[in-house]
Amino acid sequence: MRTTTLAAATVSALVAVGTVLAPTASAEPDPSGCPKENFCVYAGEGQTGAVVLKVTDNWTGGVSGQSVFNNGIPYPNADHIQLTWTYNGGTWEQCLHYNPGPGDYKLDFAPGVTFTKVVWRGEC
Repeated sequence: MRTTTLAAATVSALVAVGTVLAPTASAEPDPSGCPKENFCVYAGEGQTGAVVLKVTDNWTGGVSGQSVFNNGIPYPNADHIQLTWTYNGGTWEQCLHYNPGPGDYKLDFAPGVTFTKVVWRGEC
């Protein structure tokens, strides 16, 4: 019994230390032309080229681009993005977290993608 109690205490102590020492996610620097609180679409891959869309509110339309970045900030029920786009005749959707994640907050796309809708939402 004493060994079990000692082992449990040791595990509890390690978990507590691990929690204190665990690295926290740090935000990636704002990409060019996309300040905090914005969702941006870029003409080029890797958030390069011209910013072809920069929004802080929901948006519907049609704009071509090759990369996106959700530079939103923590905000209950409105910090993730539901992104809709068309490509080769199909319509696709994906939820994006805000920078730094966890999960995707930036994506690259093939040439020929048209972004059609951006909706701010809660957790994915």
